[in-house]
Amino acid sequence: MEETKRIEEIIKRLDKLYPGARYYLNFSNPLEQLVAVILSAQVRDSVTNAATPALFAKYKTAKDYANANLGELESMISKITYFRAKAGYIQKACKVLVEKFGGQVPQTMDELLTLPGIGRKSANAILINAFNKVEGVVVDTHVIRLSRRLGFTQNKDPEKIEKDLTRVIPKSHWKKITWWMKDHGRALCRAPLPICPDCKLADICPKIGV
Repeated sequence: MEETKRIEEIIKRLDKLYPGARYYLNFSNPLEQLVAVILSAQVRDSVTNAATPALFAKYKTAKDYANANLGELESMISKITYFRAKAGYIQKACKVLVEKFGGQVPQTMDELLTLPGIGRKSANAILINAFNKVEGVVVDTHVIRLSRRLGFTQNKDPEKIEKDLTRVIPKSHWKKITWWMKDHGRALCRAPLPICPDCKLADICPKIGV
């Protein structure tokens, strides 16, 4: 099958397999998403989502986080991996929001990358899910694994993988491709071993590295 057609078919099947695919962290405004994104690094989504309701109820604005007692903030997220470092990132990021952005989460990649604790993956997630600004693809561990197995990229570096994905995936699917890959990665294309016999993509997947 010609490569463009193969990729189109993969997207079509993923959409059919996971029609309810959605962003995986709970939030109701850009600041909440910023905090959730910082907490979510190397943490299961369910653990992050369990920690955020009490946090969001206590701290409503960037100024609240910036002025928070760091020990109290740490205690509220103590079940999160690297909670002390992440509490520090949250407070430092919110101080930047207050000092440079009027307490609001900025809406450009360059500005988001100036915030402590925010890298390109996190910035893309905020732009896409808080502001519906699709400038790239969120490359998480599932996307890295599946992109290589499906033959979308030969790279291991997330930023290079993102560039490869934006070349081969139509922009209209950049938002959802991460959700589909994450759902498929959890369901079947797992690490370290995928469940290929049950996979609806098996006939068009080169299974690179499997």
